[in-house]
Amino acid sequence: MSEQFERDETATIGGWRAAAADLTHCLRFYSRLPVPPLPFERDAYALPSFPRLVRMIPLGGLIIGLLPAALFGLALLLDLGPWLAAMLSVSTMVMTTGALHEDGLADIADSVGGSTREKRLEIMRDSRIGSFGASALFLALALRIGALATLASRLDAGAVMAAILIASSLSRTAGLIPLVFLPPARRDGVSRAVGQPARETFWLAAGIAGGLAVVLGAVLGLPASGIALMLVLSALAGLALTAFASRHLGGQTGDVIGAAQQVAEIAALIGLLTAIRP
Repeated sequence: MSEQFERDETATIGGWRAAAADLTHCLRFYSRLPVPPLPFERDAYALPSFPRLVRMIPLGGLIIGLLPAALFGLALLLDLGPWLAAMLSVSTMVMTTGALHEDGLADIADSVGGSTREKRLEIMRDSRIGSFGASALFLALALRIGALATLASRLDAGAVMAAILIASSLSRTAGLIPLVFLPPARRDGVSRAVGQPARETFWLAAGIAGGLAVVLGAVLGLPASGIALMLVLSALAGLALTAFASRHLGGQTGDVIGAAQQVAEIAALIGLLTAIRP
């Protein structure tokens, strides 16, 4: 279905309209934001085709981070304190995305208890959450909140808001690494249905994400060393999850992509923190 949609869409729109259609599909897939159909979209709510969608994921991630970043800044403006501001920001991100990536992280963590590849994939399809998954969720949320709160004690509000936006963009781009470099672990599932992007397209997306990070960070006062560490550590986190999935599952799934996003976001925020002295 996604391949047919891609052919139809390509045949009818091009240029900026194709880019706009890809961006809206990206936002609908990655978030619960109310994105209305564009006049020239033939099937606005079809499963997106990732071979084309990839180029817009860095910008889509940036847009998804706008509301959490704005709420963080507003909370500090109202003197609610860095910890409450961080909790409100992370909560808003979870609600904006419908806990899409957190669900993947929990499923991957629960699969650690499986003794075989088949058992691990079966566990990941179970809607129930186990102790490993619950622990992973708690730790991921705590690390994100703690990182943002600590950043707020070392940087001004605008710089921390930039960090939220950059981490949102970089982590979703890093989350593509398993999709690009591993085969699907299942014969069915979302990761197979959306298609495998070309590596050249992924490198283009990575370049866009890096460019957005450098420009936004420079404008809003992040140190160059901090931006560099965000870039490097988010990429390394995506690569680490890819290597783990290859050994653990023999391929990638939607849950692997979600887990890669989570660890990449945490790595990016901690990378920035290490570059900033108290």
